[in-house]
Amino acid sequence: MASAQGSGTFAIGGDLTVHRLGFGAMRVTGSGIWGDPPDREKALATLRAVPGLGIDLIDTADSYGPFVSEDLIREALHPYEGLVVATKGGLTRHGPDIWRPVGNPDYLRQCVLMSLRRLGLARIDLWQLHRIGPDSPREAQFEAIARMREEGLIRHVGLSEVSVEEIEAARAFFPVASVQNRYNLVDRTSEAVLAHCEAHGIGFIPWAPLDKGTLARPDSALSAIAGRLGVAPGAVALAWLLQRSPVMLPIPGTADPEHLAQNAAGAGLTLSAEEFEALDREGRAAWNEGAAT
Repeated sequence: MASAQGSGTFAIGGDLTVHRLGFGAMRVTGSGIWGDPPDREKALATLRAVPGLGIDLIDTADSYGPFVSEDLIREALHPYEGLVVATKGGLTRHGPDIWRPVGNPDYLRQCVLMSLRRLGLARIDLWQLHRIGPDSPREAQFEAIARMREEGLIRHVGLSEVSVEEIEAARAFFPVASVQNRYNLVDRTSEAVLAHCEAHGIGFIPWAPLDKGTLARPDSALSAIAGRLGVAPGAVALAWLLQRSPVMLPIPGTADPEHLAQNAAGAGLTLSAEEFEALDREGRAAWNEGAAT
């Protein structure tokens, strides 16, 4: 049976050990990440299947739904025995696929307090600033987060969609335990951030880890390797990410238990050096081609 245990472990913040293959709970919502899922029972079944696959890191956000993902996680999994539920705040929602960052310190505090209430927690093990808001100086946002950490509302702090310079600016206020930037086979924009995370022992959580772009075509190296191994292409893409860096913590998302199991299979794969390099070359070429257009 597929299990995330094969992905190895990483200690977030140095003391919060999880299996490196996690689960992203964005997709257990409606279209446009808005409202309830079309099949609520299936979404709940997917969440309840997570621990049985050895996955002990769940990533969500108050903006998913909004609030729907956090509410479903509590219904399905509370009191979270053996699980780390990481959440995020700082984005507001005004409709499907609309995401507006707000960094007002009072709003960020409200995000944390309401996530605690929805999830049924006394402390959030990993709370991530979804975006640095343009409406308030970043130092004021970092100060507010540092205070909440000192109060014990947050155990570890993460950032999302940030540069190396922004990570270093935040580290003047609190230890940065994780960074969540877009990264996958065909998007290498955050290579410098990943290298910085490796150098400082910061967990790197790639969002959209299953994006394969043009590599989904039948004649790609990805498809050929998946065929030889008898797994879904997504599992191979996840295996590549896990082998790419020891600080990599992929969080593929789905609202389908079968797809969840297919993704978990990626934790048990070991790509040969030739397979890894073929995927790297093909993915980088696709990224360069996309960046040039």
